Amino acid sequence: MADPLALLQQRGTDWLMVDGRDRLLDLVELRLREIQQHDRESLPRILLAAADPVQFVAGFLAASSACSPVFLCNPHWAAPEWQQILPLIQPDLVWTDYNATAIDPVPSAPHPAPPVPPGTILIPTGGSSGQIRFAIHTWETLLASVTGFRKYFQLQQVHSLCVLPLYHVSGLMQVMRSFISGGTLLVQPFKTLLTDPGAMLNPEAFFISLVPTQLQRSLEQEGLPGLLSRFQAILLGGGPAWPELLAQARQLQLPLAPTYGMTETASQVATLKPSDFLAGSNSCGRVLPQAHIQILDPDGKPLEPGQTGTIVLQSQSLALGYYPQLWPTRHFQTDDLGYFDATGYLHVVGRSSDKIITGGENVFPVEVEAVLRKTGLVRDVCVIGIPEQHWGEVVCAFYVPTESTVSQQQLKAAIAPQLSPFKQPKHWVALAELPRNPQGKLDRNVLRQMPKIPSEPD
Repeated sequence: MADPLALLQQRGTDWLMVDGRDRLLDLVELRLREIQQHDRESLPRILLAAADPVQFVAGFLAASSACSPVFLCNPHWAAPEWQQILPLIQPDLVWTDYNATAIDPVPSAPHPAPPVPPGTILIPTGGSSGQIRFAIHTWETLLASVTGFRKYFQLQQVHSLCVLPLYHVSGLMQVMRSFISGGTLLVQPFKTLLTDPGAMLNPEAFFISLVPTQLQRSLEQEGLPGLLSRFQAILLGGGPAWPELLAQARQLQLPLAPTYGMTETASQVATLKPSDFLAGSNSCGRVLPQAHIQILDPDGKPLEPGQTGTIVLQSQSLALGYYPQLWPTRHFQTDDLGYFDATGYLHVVGRSSDKIITGGENVFPVEVEAVLRKTGLVRDVCVIGIPEQHWGEVVCAFYVPTESTVSQQQLKAAIAPQLSPFKQPKHWVALAELPRNPQGKLDRNVLRQMPKIPSEPD
């Protein structure tokens, strides 16, 4: 592979627009010395949990240059998360930029850590299980994602404003695109974008990546929609966007680019170009050059355009497996359901594991959630299935009302004309806010684990 250190020495530090970037080269050299001074014969296993962008980029590039396996971790994980992953990782080097009392000292493990191939980049993902797993990537799989992105958008350089965590694939790939392509990377917290949109003076050449909840908050902030409309593209991922949000963005002429991808594919493998979005499409667009996607029926047979099935993909950017297991095949069957339309654009219907089967009927939460949002009575909503003896499962809606006076009766009356009876929630739970991870994704597992679900009132 191309040496990241050689590329960094060629590029210098001007590409990274953050405070303290002048320290980058010195920090990389410091980390490389730590690797070289490691007293084991094998390359050290590195745990990287740095909130500071310069510390993160330095650690990531040093580990990649030395071919040391590096586990990217959320620096804000609480003790239970660290207790889950530390016995698995058993790091030789821990690189953090804060007082990580939950990490140090690393607890002793009853068994040796499973081997990890040199040169691997292990990216955390919660997946549908709720347990932290690490997708095994390499510099080559990440580079394939960058190459496909540049070909799809016909770009030499990629300039990015990153407001997402760098340890997450959505943030990491923004680092990779700008670093590899000779572009510029500006890193700032999302709250800075909300409170001081004027700090971003010339966004015309920049991409920005947002999740739907961030886009919603941005549209509510005075002056921010005007700024967003000037970006080259707003990559939207991390979860399904509801139709009303897309319609509002289109009305404001925002250059939205809805995407489909995941940690396992090093970010997006399908993307809708802003011109198609503004022309009225709500799809995830065409498949990127590095990937191939099929829609298969339960027997593994390809389906025709318009027919919904399981999304199965191949990609040069596909991970090698979940640590410590390598996948035996390069075909990856996702948990997602979707279809291609007649023009070859991908539409994602929802997750197979989220599908609710009630009385033999299939209910997709995204449909019910979209109808509830359209009422204007909820600020946020999540629909899940809960076990029920007679029906197998029943539909339950967790919601954040727009006003404290919003009643369940109002919600029921508002959705009744738009949803078949079996799709209408039988249980309603009002919350102050819904559980979301740092990327803004709904954590349905937290809701499923709530000890009691209130029954529908008579």
